[in-house]
Amino acid sequence: MTASLAESFSPHQDLARSLIPHASAGDDGSHDLAHIARVFKNAMRIHQHEGGDGRVLAAAVLLHDCVAVEKNSPLRNQASRLAAEKAAGILGEMGWSDTEIDAVSHAILTHSFSANLEPQTIEAKILQDADRLDAIGMIGAARCFYIAGRMGSALYDPADPLAKHRPLDDRTFAIDHFETKLFKLADGFKTQAGRQAANERHQRLKSVLDLFLDEI
Repeated sequence: MTASLAESFSPHQDLARSLIPHASAGDDGSHDLAHIARVFKNAMRIHQHEGGDGRVLAAAVLLHDCVAVEKNSPLRNQASRLAAEKAAGILGEMGWSDTEIDAVSHAILTHSFSANLEPQTIEAKILQDADRLDAIGMIGAARCFYIAGRMGSALYDPADPLAKHRPLDDRTFAIDHFETKLFKLADGFKTQAGRQAANERHQRLKSVLDLFLDEI
């Protein structure tokens, strides 16, 4: 599987063969190799317009989820730091230079919404945008409901689906997560190419919720 999957990371398939065994930890289907492959495609599309070091970007994408921390864990806001540290060790053993390792580590450290850190390099901005694109649109909706299932959440509050008379609570009700986080993501994209893609996916995400509400 590693060999065949690596081809989807062209033109960095050789790097992918080396890093895929380290890329995904745990059994979270919202942060699995399929997610990483989607983020890579997003990143390469943005990279074509925005520039940056493609090899550094590819490594950052491949290793950005190399440490698994559940969404409801008290360590969630440390996940990107732990992943950045692990990635630095992996790349160091592969002989990468300190400058390259620092660039990859910074991108991984700042990609996370939970970490709330500002990306300073173009590679870091692209990774953050590429990862957040996978959190909105149809895929973002699917991942939202998947994660809610892992956490044992209900789909919605049948008495007050839109939280008009209660506080939003996305740990208890899946669709609350649209308002608490997902609808806010499109405003925070760092690159022009990322923003353009985000605007389209944001509209898709709104359509998903509208259709969901219509059916309930």
